[in-house]
Amino acid sequence: MIATPRIVVLTGAGVSAESGVPTFRDAGGLWEGHRVEDVATPEAFERDPVTVQRFYDARRRAVASVAPNPAHLALARLEAVLGDDLLVVTQNIDDLHERAGSTRVLHMHGELGPARCLACDQRSAADGDLVDGPPCPACGERMLRPDVVWFGEMPYGLDEIDAALVGCERFVAIGTSGAVHPAAAFVLTAGAFGAATLELNLAESEVSEFFAERRLGPAGELVPAWVDELVGPA
Repeated sequence: MIATPRIVVLTGAGVSAESGVPTFRDAGGLWEGHRVEDVATPEAFERDPVTVQRFYDARRRAVASVAPNPAHLALARLEAVLGDDLLVVTQNIDDLHERAGSTRVLHMHGELGPARCLACDQRSAADGDLVDGPPCPACGERMLRPDVVWFGEMPYGLDEIDAALVGCERFVAIGTSGAVHPAAAFVLTAGAFGAATLELNLAESEVSEFFAERRLGPAGELVPAWVDELVGPA
């Protein structure tokens, strides 16, 4: 169990976008050319597992080709100073926080790197393309799926996140749209229990009005500046 942190940071697609990772939906409502209903629901996987596996295999390769940006690096620097007093909760399924050096990261929507076995529910590294049907290292069945949380599934770590929000002194949302629940309501929980709330975003989100302070601009500029305020320049 992660100790109750003083600062909880929620990161969304706007952080990874500055590294070249596509945001969740484009202006036409598509996710990298696919309807969300065709690649991000359990029903889509049951109906056409090959298309879904190929989609996530391609995303896994795309993420491997990009690097953490100054926002990721600044949060890793903040953790190096605060240790257990910081928890990063991310809606992103990439590993850019970890590659920047962060270790206290909770992926509420899962991760691209691991696969989950539908036969035994064990998680293992997705070393190759899942569309090829590799066997599960734990049970040998060829029933691996991406370890990501699809629409209609329960996000990971909600009890832990709730405890952190109730106990923290400061809640900061970075690069989030405020459109996806339950993350959109985190500011309300933290604020109700007395935390100072700050939004760092390229544009106002759907929940901007609930933050005590808002700063607009690129995450790669805003996050390092905010970290400098807390712990001094690097």
